[in-house]
Amino acid sequence: MAKSQFILVLAAAICALSMAGVANAEADNRFYVQGMVYCDTCQIQFMTRVSHMLEGAIVKLECKNITTEEVTFVKDTVTDRLGLYSIPVDGDYEDDICQISLVKSPSKECSEIPTDIYSQQAAKVSLTNNNGEATPVRNANPLGFMRKDPLPECPEVLKELDIDPISKRPMV
Repeated sequence: MAKSQFILVLAAAICALSMAGVANAEADNRFYVQGMVYCDTCQIQFMTRVSHMLEGAIVKLECKNITTEEVTFVKDTVTDRLGLYSIPVDGDYEDDICQISLVKSPSKECSEIPTDIYSQQAAKVSLTNNNGEATPVRNANPLGFMRKDPLPECPEVLKELDIDPISKRPMV
C-alpha cells in the first residue's frame, strides 16, 4: 500500500514539474519591444538638440513569416508623455521579420512619415531566444515623424554637426 502511494505521489510530482516547465517555457517566450518616437524638426532623419519626443504617437509592431510573408503578429500602441512605448509579445518569432513602424502622429506640425526607399521609417527587432540576447527586452531604434517645415534654428544645428544645410550631407 505504501509503495503504491509513493508511486502516486511521485507521478503527481512529475506532472507538477512538467507543468512548471511548460509555464517557464511560455514565460521564456514573452518579449517586450521598447522604443521612442520623436519629432524630426530639421528633416534630417535623426535626433538633434532641437528634436522633441512625441506623446500620443501610434506605432505598429508587425511580424511576417520569412518564407510565406504571411503576417503572424500585429499590435499597435501609443507613446507615453516621454515619447516611449513598450509592447508585450508572447511567442517566439524566429522564422519572422518583425519591425516597428510609424502609424500616426499626434502633432499636425510634425506628422510626415518619410517614404523614400532610403529613409523608410521602420525598426527591425528580433523576437526569439535563439539570437544570443540574454533579456526579454528588445530595444528598437528611435523613429521620427518629420516636421512639414524645418525650425529656423536648423541651419545652425546642421552647421554644428558639420552637415551641409542644402544637401543635408556631411561636409568634406
